Amino acid sequence: MPWTTQGSDDGARMKANPSPAAGADAAMAAVPSTEPAAARPSPGADADGATQRDSGPWRRVLCTVADLLFALLLFGVVLAAGWLVARHDHYFDWTLTQRNSLSPESIAVLERLSAGDGPPLAITIFAPREHRIGRAVEQLVAQYRRHRPDLDVRWVDPQRFPERARDADVRLLGQILLEYRGRRETLGVLSEAALSGAIARLTLDRAPWVAVLEGHGERALTGGGGPDIGRFAQLLRQRGFRLRPLDLASAGSVPANTDLLVLSTPSIALFPGEAEALVDHVAAGGNLLWLMDPSETGDTGDLMGLEPLATYLGVRPLPGTVVDAAAAARGFDTPTFALLADWPAHALGRDLVEPAVLPGSLAFETAAAPGWQLDAVLATGAESWNETGPIRGELTRDPSLGERPGPLALALVLTRPRPPPPGTAASADEAPAEAPMQRVIVVGDGDFASNAHLASAENRTLALRMARWLTGLEDLIAPPTGPDDRAIVALSDLRAGIISLGAVVLLPVALIGAGLLVRWRREQD
Repeated sequence: MPWTTQGSDDGARMKANPSPAAGADAAMAAVPSTEPAAARPSPGADADGATQRDSGPWRRVLCTVADLLFALLLFGVVLAAGWLVARHDHYFDWTLTQRNSLSPESIAVLERLSAGDGPPLAITIFAPREHRIGRAVEQLVAQYRRHRPDLDVRWVDPQRFPERARDADVRLLGQILLEYRGRRETLGVLSEAALSGAIARLTLDRAPWVAVLEGHGERALTGGGGPDIGRFAQLLRQRGFRLRPLDLASAGSVPANTDLLVLSTPSIALFPGEAEALVDHVAAGGNLLWLMDPSETGDTGDLMGLEPLATYLGVRPLPGTVVDAAAAARGFDTPTFALLADWPAHALGRDLVEPAVLPGSLAFETAAAPGWQLDAVLATGAESWNETGPIRGELTRDPSLGERPGPLALALVLTRPRPPPPGTAASADEAPAEAPMQRVIVVGDGDFASNAHLASAENRTLALRMARWLTGLEDLIAPPTGPDDRAIVALSDLRAGIISLGAVVLLPVALIGAGLLVRWRREQD
């Protein structure tokens, strides 16, 4: 029979209670308990256990509800934080050279944009927004929107809307169209310098005047034929230039407000008075773009009445026509296609990678008249020469005929301080100010800017840059220098070997050893 204990002051004594289930348990010996009374369960312990068992499901429900409330609260905090971040942007550029921020020159250009007066600057990006090129363009444009949130940025997929791409003269994915106050410009180079320069040109209050000489069979300003420059003129008008034809037989002289005079080779020789008017314009400080062409007779001295202008500038063409063997590698079958691929460190060649193509060009002596400075030379490669014979069959260079190997100068870029206006003299008390520069470009071929070849390679970009540089629009802002916060680390062979050993052997062994140590400690516990 089982035993029960009763507590007393003298200790504990045993009392036998009969039980119907005594049976085999009657032979068992009872071990007296030595625990204190406080350690033993109270008479109501069974009732408390039943209560705890009954409250177990409710506690689980309460814990689940608390977890759900916490999750909902956390989700609400995340949504509120996202809402605040989306409406209150704060950017921090911690790079060494601030490569993710605009330069002070670009910020100054954005400050020229009028606020609230007329439509804002519209930037149309011709690329899908999710494309990698689109993301790269968006990253650049976002830097401008941080300073001018009112910029109107649009996205156009040129594959879905090809007519809009053709209207904007877009040829590559990722090009940008800028529109401001009726002016527009399409960019093909993705950089801060190119975008800021285009915005600066669009904000000009005064559009430059361009006069194009006509009346003697020159390339027509409004013509649609292959040799004409109608497409080039259209591009200039879209960028804010104002163009007008100039006939010296009726005008007598070049207008004084002309910012740029464009001269192409005439088919009828100019009269002596007309050539003198051109020389007077350049002597007075006028800017000039002279598009020359090889003579049909092969005589380099026959410039159709423009010999006085060539003498004044010191321009001396070489005999013959330039042939370039490197053109065949670019897919041009005609050997007279000369390539301009080695771009100089000049505004005309900045950021250009592809070559320009001059289909039938003269070459020049790399010299200029006294007083003029040769600012840059656009030259061919080493596989070219000036061929003086007929262009047919197999061609070889003959040094005895004056045929020179490349590089050959196909374009001369001349500068000099602009002469003061007649009748003006600087005062002795005034400090001499820095005189603006007069600019002249002489190109050995005018076909590169013609309707037939303007879209070839980088011809369009080169022609537009010549017009901008000659009118001073290329220098509206100082081009920001590219950031370079890369640190050059030079390692010896020993140090490189130690780093390789640590990365390939020591680090994996250390990780495996740490894992084994953690497992051993867990097994010990």
